[in-house]
Amino acid sequence: MSIPMLSTQGLAADPAALDALRYGAGRQGDGGKAALKEAARQFESLFMRELIKSMREATQQSGLLDGPGSQLGTDLLDQQFAVQLSGLPGGLSEAIERQLGQQIERSQSASSGPVLAGSAAASEAPPPSTVSRVGAGSGGSSRQADFVSRHSDAAARVAQESGIPAGFMLGKAAHETGWGRSEIRHRDGSPSHNLFGIKATSAWKGKVAEVMTTEYVNGVPRKTVAKFRAYDSYDDAFRDYARLISRSPRYQPVMGQLDSVHGFANSVQRAGYATDPQYAAKLSRVINMTLNLQRTQA
Repeated sequence: MSIPMLSTQGLAADPAALDALRYGAGRQGDGGKAALKEAARQFESLFMRELIKSMREATQQSGLLDGPGSQLGTDLLDQQFAVQLSGLPGGLSEAIERQLGQQIERSQSASSGPVLAGSAAASEAPPPSTVSRVGAGSGGSSRQADFVSRHSDAAARVAQESGIPAGFMLGKAAHETGWGRSEIRHRDGSPSHNLFGIKATSAWKGKVAEVMTTEYVNGVPRKTVAKFRAYDSYDDAFRDYARLISRSPRYQPVMGQLDSVHGFANSVQRAGYATDPQYAAKLSRVINMTLNLQRTQA
């Protein structure tokens, strides 16, 4: 599909062209970036056009030369002014471009993998169209489906023991490991089976894996080496996570939010499980994705 690009001298008044620009902005590569910039400029043109129109309507008219012809000419002139005033450095189009880019990134992340950029929390029940796409394609979608299928049995066994929904634990594991892409491993490459990013404090007497990780200090990400718990199996990892959430006084509020994805994720963040300020929003989206995958695999 070709993307119609309006010239810099064109009129910002074609909704079909703007829809095409929005489509092009969501594509990868330099073409997508160019379409994103042009879409932002056209939206700024529409805004400027309405602003100029409002200013003219607020101005007293003489009535001597008023008529359909003069009004049409004035409207065309206003449109040209709007186009010329848009796209200037530091203008509104740059802010619109950033906002559109963030929305596109969130949309793509929600449908293809774990979200790494902050945004508002996802809804409790994603639309059915999301379910039909998950696991049907290749790449990220198949990885997500494989991750859930691989760990579903272990999560189900621990869910029966602890009362924590299997989907919540699977979503937590998926979020922490990027659907298995960034599992914590020992220096020799062997798996630690730690799917939940649980650190090894002084009270931990088991095996340990030391890895480079990102911590947020006053909202700023910093790289640091940290020690994490290591297990003999994934069952042990799920069981240790459930034990931490269900028995630690620190996480007791979480156990009261097992009927709500949003409530569970927010309670986990408030308890201090992670330092990322957008942690609850990201976790909510991944848990919802996991629940959808469970439904398709049932």
